[in-house]
Amino acid sequence: MTHIHLRDVSLTFPVLHGASRSLKKTVFSRAKSSVQKIRQGKVGGTMSLDEAGSGCLLVQALSGFNISINSGDRVGLIGHNGAGKTTLLRVLAGIYEASAGRVDVEGKRHALIDPQAGMNPELTGRENFRLFALRLGLKKSEVQAMEKDVEEFSDLGLFFDLPLRLYSSGMGVRLGFALATLPRPNILLMDEWFMAGDQRFQNKAEQRLSSMVSSAEIVVVASHSLSVLRTWCNRIVWMEGGCIKMDGPAEDILEAYEEFLKKAQ
Repeated sequence: MTHIHLRDVSLTFPVLHGASRSLKKTVFSRAKSSVQKIRQGKVGGTMSLDEAGSGCLLVQALSGFNISINSGDRVGLIGHNGAGKTTLLRVLAGIYEASAGRVDVEGKRHALIDPQAGMNPELTGRENFRLFALRLGLKKSEVQAMEKDVEEFSDLGLFFDLPLRLYSSGMGVRLGFALATLPRPNILLMDEWFMAGDQRFQNKAEQRLSSMVSSAEIVVVASHSLSVLRTWCNRIVWMEGGCIKMDGPAEDILEAYEEFLKKAQ
């Protein structure tokens, strides 16, 4: 059965390489001082110095993270920037490997983290689609139908057969969004509820994304939009400093978070 189980998962990033030991200590000292000043907001992970190894600065982005997500769960991730939401999504997607602990994911995963990830600026929109289709392992009959869908949905006109380097940023996002929302996974992972383009495209994008969300067994989305989370999620995980601060029914956690934001103003 489709599920996500994390047990005591931690993720540590080395920050500084190749500098002198004295410089590393200086940077660490200043960074630690800065972190202490903003610690009230719990922004970012814990910093330390790898004295026994390379001596580099380490940031623990996730610390002792435990969570179980099962079929039917629509989980929203909330918290300040730097709380670890995107890092967690990347661990769930298999982009980052945990430094410690166990990550058990059962089901076909698909991550909507960067809508333009994997696209080649030297290739045309059509060529990028065909490359994407190869990576998905689509059949020839599926490729033909989906190619027409992507061409119409992205609304690029003649630019669909021109190199991406000639696209505006909005055009690139539209194509990336069209490609990224082709798969129908068991587990859908999203970083922010991204929309792009004019109002007409935004309406199309919302409908397409809604269909994708409905077909997934598990959805995990990081967003600052509480209205989006209320619409799509039945469970909220409030993250702080790479850990879980609260986890429970969506409305209960969102009300607590709104109260927290009011007091912080």
